[in-house]
Amino acid sequence: MNRPWTLASSVAGAVIVALDGTVLTVAQPSLQRELHASFAQVQWTSTGYLVAVASLLVFAGRLGDRYGQRRLFGLGMLGFGAASAGIGLAPGVGWVIGLRAVQGVFGALLQPATLGMLRAAYPPDRLASPLAVRTSAIGLAAAAGPLVGGALVTGLGWRAVFFVNVLPALAFGLPALLRPGRRPVPARTPLDLPGAVLLAVTLGCLVYAVTARPVSGAGLALSAVTAAVLVRHERRAASPLLPPRVIGSRAVGAALGVLVAVSASLFGTLFVATYVLQRRLGLDPFDSALRSLPLAVLMVLSAALCPALLRRCGARAATAGATVALALGVLVLSGATRTPALEFGFALLGAGFGTVMVAATQVIVRWAEVTAAGVAGGLQQTALNIGPAVGVAGATALLTAGPGPALLALAVLPALALPATRALPGPAAAAPLTHASDEPVPAQSPAPR
Repeated sequence: MNRPWTLASSVAGAVIVALDGTVLTVAQPSLQRELHASFAQVQWTSTGYLVAVASLLVFAGRLGDRYGQRRLFGLGMLGFGAASAGIGLAPGVGWVIGLRAVQGVFGALLQPATLGMLRAAYPPDRLASPLAVRTSAIGLAAAAGPLVGGALVTGLGWRAVFFVNVLPALAFGLPALLRPGRRPVPARTPLDLPGAVLLAVTLGCLVYAVTARPVSGAGLALSAVTAAVLVRHERRAASPLLPPRVIGSRAVGAALGVLVAVSASLFGTLFVATYVLQRRLGLDPFDSALRSLPLAVLMVLSAALCPALLRRCGARAATAGATVALALGVLVLSGATRTPALEFGFALLGAGFGTVMVAATQVIVRWAEVTAAGVAGGLQQTALNIGPAVGVAGATALLTAGPGPALLALAVLPALALPATRALPGPAAAAPLTHASDEPVPAQSPAPR
């Protein structure tokens, strides 16, 4: 397997999704004016995507494990690009909302595969470095997104932010489909379709409930009911969608919990901080972006340094320290009014989140067998979709008490995740040895578990 090309494809897939989300935020006001859309319709251009992608990530990861990660990656990239082109040509906001949901479906195929391909290409003890490159690229995309989106919308209109996805999708999607690797061994166990439906309804209802304004109590109740039915089904299923050796691992469960907590805290804090910078301090969007630039810079730097930190300290100490740094960053921002304090707070956020992203993701992907790498990647991506949705919903509700109390409450989230870091491996821990291949291993030669 060509490791440089695999890494480049993984980075391209992660970046195209990250960039798409950030530039859409900049494009929405222009989209609303040109298409004469309501605020609710504009919100659904985001909500429709989030519901679709969050509900399908884990099942898409299982499809990658069964049929080959590169096949799913190629299909996801090409579908994502085609849906993006369709949005750029959409005659009305209804088309935009529908095609954003379609884009979410292909995004769900694409995202777990970006991690599954890395797990198949690199041995467990060398995963941290490619994951660091991937995380750094996401940080750069997050920083560049508002600037790129603003330039495109100002010069060419809101449709241009979607057309930019087309060429990268073709450049990386076509080679992945044309040269998908070895033909996968036919799977002897059926896909858990009832489990996939139950999980999709559970996650879709949860994301819809927390992104609705106000929060949907009916959505939360339905999500809780289907979650209970899903747990009962998975315990009895002969070939469950969620392999017990993945979700039953204390280390993987702890890493997922930490990712949800820190991403909820980070994105909730950014929502509140934008309100503080632009409304309370009277800064324009460009000046606000400059104040928050240390977040992206430190996220990139911390991700680059994390592999060495993991070798020296292990995931347990690295994640715990980074979680504390992120919580301190939120606390600094809760009382900051001057530029040095604001920039220091954002720097702590970036350093903490960049380190947690690499360390926790390495645990999730490294400790999963190659035959379950797609499911592990789907769980990681699900955590990074659920966390921000919960964080922003919580921040919106907490803002009624003022930005200071809201930020103090958001600082508690990573603090609550600290005990979970004790379940993560230390520096001497080794991942299970697994078969390194892009395709599922033969059923008659199972990988050691």
